[in-house]
Amino acid sequence: MANNADRLIIDCHGHYTTAPAELGSYREKQKKELQANPLFEHTKGVVKITDDQIRESLESAQLKLQRERGTHVTLFSPRASWMGHHIGNQSTSKYWTEHCNELIYRITQLYPHNFIGVAQLPQSPGFDTRASAVELERCVTEYGFVGCNLNPDPSGGHWTAPRLDDPYWYPIYEKMAELHVPAMIHVSASCHPCFDTTGSHYLGADTTAFQHLMSAQTLFKDFPDLKFIIPHGGGAVPYHWGRFRGLADMQSLPPLEEQLLNHVFFDTCVYHQEGIDLLVDVIPVENILFASEMIGAVRGIDPRTGNYFDDTKRYVDVCQLNEEAKRKVFSLNARRVFTRLDARLEEVNLL
Repeated sequence: MANNADRLIIDCHGHYTTAPAELGSYREKQKKELQANPLFEHTKGVVKITDDQIRESLESAQLKLQRERGTHVTLFSPRASWMGHHIGNQSTSKYWTEHCNELIYRITQLYPHNFIGVAQLPQSPGFDTRASAVELERCVTEYGFVGCNLNPDPSGGHWTAPRLDDPYWYPIYEKMAELHVPAMIHVSASCHPCFDTTGSHYLGADTTAFQHLMSAQTLFKDFPDLKFIIPHGGGAVPYHWGRFRGLADMQSLPPLEEQLLNHVFFDTCVYHQEGIDLLVDVIPVENILFASEMIGAVRGIDPRTGNYFDDTKRYVDVCQLNEEAKRKVFSLNARRVFTRLDARLEEVNLL
């Protein structure tokens, strides 16, 4: 593989959706403690999961699909819908997040050629973001993680947090800048009855985050190297690129290409050919990162094609991009955006 490094296929968006039941049992215990006392101060405790259980959870799932679909490395984070930042208090999120991230680290040690870690953050509504900065530093410096997931709405659909350009978020951004890691924008489960988690809440949040970043007046002056990946193909953004260009013009903002595209990137978690074709036609190829979120929100087989909806490599393989552009999407862009990635790939002899 080292001689074909530019042909690596790097999936920048994977979640541990097949974790052993013991992890869910730990979470249910936290919830029961909170039912008895909403202010309950948790202790970390132990989640007993063996290496064999981890192997079993992956061998017939993510690893099997990597082999079948011809991808090589997945940037792997805890299950997004289970982040559940709206549940409990800071102690709830702290210990839940630590256990989730530590499981990801164990996976990266068991399968160093297949998985590289991306951190969950212990965000809690109504509290500052310093705890998230601490956990990010732990995961990057101790576990070799290369990025994080940032939830712009820790309230679970009620949108009580400030906009993403607000100084509220600056402790996280300062740590991202210090460590040279990007953040993928990713909400968690919705507890708001009007928003379904993986449909309206996910895609709406992606679009909302883009608007926040587009309208930011000083954020990228304060953090000139800050980078965000907006998943799920950018929500509605590529489809409405003209609307956002027009809004930027009406707000006397610089053109989007000048204002944003050094900082904002989109993944390919779009589950039909027409969607990928539109994405690569509208968004500059340098701003598109391959991803599948496989065994995630959409797990079934498309009756029109006979293939899994989330087998996104198939869509990129046959889209209009030339081979050089496809190498950017499949590998080179991820290595540029996740600036710690090459060092990790070298450690495991993939570069």
